[in-house]
Amino acid sequence: MPKVLVICGATASGKTALSIACAKQFNGEIISADSMLVYRGLDIGTAKPSIEERGGVPHHLIDVVSPKENFSVSDYEAMALPIVERLLSEGKTPIICGGTGFYINAILYKSQFGNIGANEAIRAEYERLALEHGKEYVHAILREKDPESAEKLHYNDIKRVIRALEIYDVTGKAKSLQQDKPVPRFDFVSVSVEYPREILYERINLRVDQMFSCGLIDEVRGLIKDGVTQDMQCMQGIGYKEVAEGLQTGATEEEMKELVKKNTRNYAKRQQTFFKRAQNHVYLSSDEANAEQVAKLL
Repeated sequence: MPKVLVICGATASGKTALSIACAKQFNGEIISADSMLVYRGLDIGTAKPSIEERGGVPHHLIDVVSPKENFSVSDYEAMALPIVERLLSEGKTPIICGGTGFYINAILYKSQFGNIGANEAIRAEYERLALEHGKEYVHAILREKDPESAEKLHYNDIKRVIRALEIYDVTGKAKSLQQDKPVPRFDFVSVSVEYPREILYERINLRVDQMFSCGLIDEVRGLIKDGVTQDMQCMQGIGYKEVAEGLQTGATEEEMKELVKKNTRNYAKRQQTFFKRAQNHVYLSSDEANAEQVAKLL
């Protein structure tokens, strides 16, 4: 059976170009693992690859959600997992490409919920509370009972929030204290392209400059005009959040741009820290980042 290939790492590190080259060489299809590419109409600020840039390679999990909708890790898993399984059954190479680590882990590993059985009564009660008082209310309960799990879970990921509460209520012990180990679903290889930090930051700064010159501010204005508000999930993404707030406060384009650069660099650092813990992970230098080198790993 073919392996699953994961191409991950920091923003602006060349993941898209490498994934397309690999897909062409390995008879593969690309499953995006980017929490912003799922949204329709968010193109410039996400560096969404155009149809031409995709080079005829099938891409999945791009433009699947309205910008007015919430989209959780559970939603992603439900949509992405069947695609990976289908490609494997057809003898193709699924290429998971993106920088959202929780999305990638949702595909690669079985749910890390321990062996604690379900308690439908507890689950139903928290579902009722979420319905009556909102997801943030239930997430706040989890923060009181199990702060570590609450820190890792977004309130929109209500299925996992409730499961963490269920584990706590059944066992009297926080989910974060359960000695679970991730169980891989697939045989996989994970790669990322490594740049010296100063070069990566130059690439990030250049990308942000290009986003603004291509019309990021107008894109955000258009979303707001269409009824997308600042509190919606899609507008929390880097680039969109800063521009939306800048438009409201009267910030200059240069001020917005510098803030986006700063926040993107900080995000890239967090991504690098996250992927350093990944299993079966190989760093390729920019000189080695080609399909032939990845073929050797596979």
